[in-house]
Amino acid sequence: MEPDENPAKLALPAGFNIILHLLLKPMSPTMFSRIRLLAFVWLLSCVNPVNAETFQLEDIRVEGLQRIMVGTVFNYLPIKPGDYLSDEKTPELIRALYKTGFFKDVRLERDGNVLVVVVNERPAVAEIHFSGNQSIDDDALRNALKMAGLAEGRTFSQPVLDDIQREMEQQFFNQGKYGVKVSSIVTPLARNRVAIDIDIIEGDTTRIKKINIVGNHAFNDATLLDAFQLSTGGWFSGISRNDQYSRQKLAGDLETLRTYYLDRGYINFDIESTQVTITPDKKSIYITINVTEGDIYTLHDIQLAGDYVGEVNDYFNAIHLRRGETFNRRSVVDSSERINRLLSDSGYAFANVNAIPEINEEEKTVAVTFFVDPGKRTYVRRINIRGNSRTRDEVIRREFRQMEAAWFSSEKLKLSRERVQRTGYFEEIHIETPRVPDTNDQLDINVDVTEKPSGALLAGLGFSQSDGFIINASISQDNFFGTGKKVTLALKTSSANRHYEVSYVNPYYTVDGVSRGFQLSYRSTDFDELDTADYKTDNAIFGVNFGVPLSEFNRINLGTRVVHTNFKMGSDPSTEVFNWVANEGQNYLNFEANLGWRHDSRDSAIFPQRGSLQRLIGEVSVPGSDLTYFKASYKHRRYWSLAKHWVISLNGEAGYGNAYSETHKLPFFENFYLGGPQSVRGYQTFSIGPRDSENDPIGGNVKILANAELFLPPINDSPMRLLAFVDAGTILDGNQFDSDEMRYSTGVGLAWLSPVGALTLSLATPFNADEQDEKETFQFTFGTTF
Repeated sequence: MEPDENPAKLALPAGFNIILHLLLKPMSPTMFSRIRLLAFVWLLSCVNPVNAETFQLEDIRVEGLQRIMVGTVFNYLPIKPGDYLSDEKTPELIRALYKTGFFKDVRLERDGNVLVVVVNERPAVAEIHFSGNQSIDDDALRNALKMAGLAEGRTFSQPVLDDIQREMEQQFFNQGKYGVKVSSIVTPLARNRVAIDIDIIEGDTTRIKKINIVGNHAFNDATLLDAFQLSTGGWFSGISRNDQYSRQKLAGDLETLRTYYLDRGYINFDIESTQVTITPDKKSIYITINVTEGDIYTLHDIQLAGDYVGEVNDYFNAIHLRRGETFNRRSVVDSSERINRLLSDSGYAFANVNAIPEINEEEKTVAVTFFVDPGKRTYVRRINIRGNSRTRDEVIRREFRQMEAAWFSSEKLKLSRERVQRTGYFEEIHIETPRVPDTNDQLDINVDVTEKPSGALLAGLGFSQSDGFIINASISQDNFFGTGKKVTLALKTSSANRHYEVSYVNPYYTVDGVSRGFQLSYRSTDFDELDTADYKTDNAIFGVNFGVPLSEFNRINLGTRVVHTNFKMGSDPSTEVFNWVANEGQNYLNFEANLGWRHDSRDSAIFPQRGSLQRLIGEVSVPGSDLTYFKASYKHRRYWSLAKHWVISLNGEAGYGNAYSETHKLPFFENFYLGGPQSVRGYQTFSIGPRDSENDPIGGNVKILANAELFLPPINDSPMRLLAFVDAGTILDGNQFDSDEMRYSTGVGLAWLSPVGALTLSLATPFNADEQDEKETFQFTFGTTF
């Protein structure tokens, strides 16, 4: 057979001749191995698992699926039957399937014009179990794993599990458990599933053993460490965890240390280094802080510069610095902020005030220049309110003191926010003041609110040592149909009291903020159950009241009530009760008028930190009533914020009442009482003061009360506060004050706004008690009392 005139030529890949030449050339064994490896890699690069030829797909076949539907693979493949497939496109197909995370191996093959996709699925997570965890519960760990991409029903990934283990260890580190060990076991199950068992050995909590400050000469360690968040432990470390190391807390303490020195004239103070050492058993941590104090600098001069507006004296009045005193950075910053507020209150919302210190190293002095750039005077274009799905816009806008189309004032905006907060309709209020685009003299005020539930159908159980168990049921709408009006239908009952009430209050009866309210109620009180004199009263009340605002913080309230009282003697009444019934009878219809003044500048109604609450109330049973008497009371409570959210509160109360006309004495069911959790702690409720012939407390017409309380910072940012207190008070029957009748107590307490009601606890030691006083060292209330 004759050979073909044009035989087919073998097309060798580029570079084949070079590789062949290198392989045939004499060389050392090491070099030969390297060339052989190079040749192997080169050959792999020349192999195409599908085919180097471009072809049109007739079909796509998927092999190796166990749990995943074939349609899922088709959805992720960027190709379909009828498309052309080339060598350049195959890596794109493989990458698309790998990115799904469903597969640990993907291979493409060709069967004629059919693309064969061969996959090896990753297993699914069937179950996750935890063991050994005590500080963090299972649900919290399970949610953390889910957020990281590992959860029951999802695809299992070993790298993700490894990352999660490291993150879990970090979470335990943040709780001071540096000896923690986290391990996992992955057990294969049927149907390509796995079970994950995570074992946690927490170990002991690592405590700070010692904090050393090296290089400090002006102040000793105890003085400096007193301002630190971190410490070596104390009475409340089990709650505050301040003896557990935290990198964030240490960074904050270092800044506190720096501020401490800069506020005392040490301008060149420097923290050179910080070492944190953990003992081999990982139970103790030692912290060493190396510092350089430098010299003390005094204030040499104060100057103003820039384009300031208004009177120069106004600026210098806002600068609380004196030439010749020790330089204080905090005072400089505060002065800058006061100048900024001065400008902002005048409409310069975007003013910029910078304090530039000029240091004289030779004389150890500092000259401070305040550079003022007021910018353009700005007015408010629009107030936008968002988030109020139920509350009408007008309910929020009527509380604003910053008006649209008026010059901007930061003080008015702050006051507006506080007024909206005091309505009690919103959980959160966020205010932003963005500049209007393409302008330099306008801004908008964006108010974002998160509404509280405006209505409530409540049923609850509480307990107090005066009333015993208390049952509450009420239907209330504090924000009736979003109008800001309050409607209440309430039932409260205990062993000593029954109270039914229907009330309505419109806080804006007029556009000027005059309020109007109505009240219809019935109250039955068994005073014997309150451990006082043996008698009962049933009161039916109808009242109308008005409130008139005098200023932002002051308000006058006035009203009138019609009160019908049915007086009943108990089974073993005292002589005083007998005499009262003999003189005044048992049924009374009284017409009362009341007038009150209220001043409230507290920053919050719950756990306030500053401000005051004052209340002056006078009420009189007018002529024509069956009983004629009057009562007046005054209360003044003030709050001061100390360092680190410590708050001190002082409270003073006084009351006086008496009868007039034909009524011979103030009705003892209108008397003042003291003793118990709400007044002088350490004494039984209502037990302080005069007693009747049966030795039961009967109250008096004069009341004097004083309280001093020191609130500790919140525990882990919770609505829980520890406090220390001193109480003093007395009840007198007559006008003569007798200091020997004063009762005192001191102790500690806890106030907690729990999810199911307010809880107050106190542990008190009474002083100056006599034989008839009834002491009660531990007292508490839970739920609602009345």
